[in-house]
Amino acid sequence: MSERTSTLELLSRYDRPGPRYTSYPTAVEFHPEFGEAQYLERLAAADAAGDQPLSLYAHLPFCEERCLFCGCNVVITRRTDVTRPYLDHLIQEIGLLASQLPHRRRVSQMHWGGGTPTAYAIEELERLHAAIREHFEFTPDAEVAIEVDPRVTSPEQVARLAALGFNRFSMGVQDFAPEVQQAVNRIQSVEQTAELIARARAEGAKSVNIDLIFGLPMQTLAGFRRTIEQVLEIAPDRVAVYSFAFVPWIQAHMKKLPAGALPDAALKLELLSAAIDDFTAAGYLAIGMDHFARPEDELARAQSAGTLHRNFMGYTVQAATDLMGVGISAIGDVQLGYAQNTKKLPEYAEAVEAGRFPIARGRRLTPDDALRRHIILELMCNLHLDVPEFERRFGIDFATTFAPELERLSGPHSPLAHGLLEIEPARLTVTPRGRLFVRNICMEFDRYLAARLTSEKPVFSRTV
Repeated sequence: MSERTSTLELLSRYDRPGPRYTSYPTAVEFHPEFGEAQYLERLAAADAAGDQPLSLYAHLPFCEERCLFCGCNVVITRRTDVTRPYLDHLIQEIGLLASQLPHRRRVSQMHWGGGTPTAYAIEELERLHAAIREHFEFTPDAEVAIEVDPRVTSPEQVARLAALGFNRFSMGVQDFAPEVQQAVNRIQSVEQTAELIARARAEGAKSVNIDLIFGLPMQTLAGFRRTIEQVLEIAPDRVAVYSFAFVPWIQAHMKKLPAGALPDAALKLELLSAAIDDFTAAGYLAIGMDHFARPEDELARAQSAGTLHRNFMGYTVQAATDLMGVGISAIGDVQLGYAQNTKKLPEYAEAVEAGRFPIARGRRLTPDDALRRHIILELMCNLHLDVPEFERRFGIDFATTFAPELERLSGPHSPLAHGLLEIEPARLTVTPRGRLFVRNICMEFDRYLAARLTSEKPVFSRTV
């Protein structure tokens, strides 16, 4: 049996709905009983934790038009009477946050996402940055990142963002094939993308990232390989290659996509395999489950050292113990608690104008949640779990505590039997083949998943 045929059979077995694990427990386990009072408790614990650096995420949700593949929380508008007041409220929330953290003001990682942050004029972005710097200071090696859209981002914006200290620029491409761009309503040329990256590098950017998506309508193997060739000519420092999460029951605009033109499972595997083959052949290293980076990039060095981390902003090398999220729908990860802001602009405005945190839901982690989160993040980030280190950290016997999970992982029709995972007394290791199915491996440690998968209403996208 050929390797490709064998992998296709594994795909048919393991390609099923499952989480992406940007958090554990996942966001579907958040609940409205966790509100502002509970968030304030977590912030107090964070402030008492010592002068450890923070991560900060700011959500700027506005886009001029909707990309039909998008799963983010966005607001489609060009009206400045909507976007300007939001910035005022965002600055107010930053002040509220700082008031609760008098002893935690250092930031080692900041990311502005959306939406399209650069839909704002540069003067407005400078105003937001000044408000953050008024309350927080950045560590000398801070990772300061922003998502930019080559279609609306000007060279002046890039230059002035770099002058503010932004040293990482991330931009979506998804696919350069014209028929795919037309199907997903995102028309973006190779030239626009290459020019913006060149400008970011000329301004001293430490790293530039491009996002691709496989599984989009109208994609073909030849077309996607051509996109990969064009990306390699641009030569970004990092590339993310995401599986398209087709969730029309959550994102109603996805119903406008030509569903009949979505690639089937076999073609999706071919598209992913092409990305793995072509990027690694060009010298990029596979990072985690869906990223590639040049060997000299910090992500590659962190994975080699076993120090790669993952949070709601993606993979990172900065091990900040707490992540603060500001803006609508933003999620904070603070002292074993998740807190998510409301997704509605009027509710957000009302709360911050009243001096309240706009928390809509969240979750306090149990001791068992903390154990399982550590396992899942280690497997997702560094593709192994050091069992003795885990036992020292949590004071438990791993084999006894997770006997049911180990049994499921090592049975006759299991990840171990299929060559996806190696299980030793001192180590769990995801194999190169297992990278494609790391979400499935992690799912075995998710104690909430079974109940969610038996629900009549779909919850998760497919794992591959």
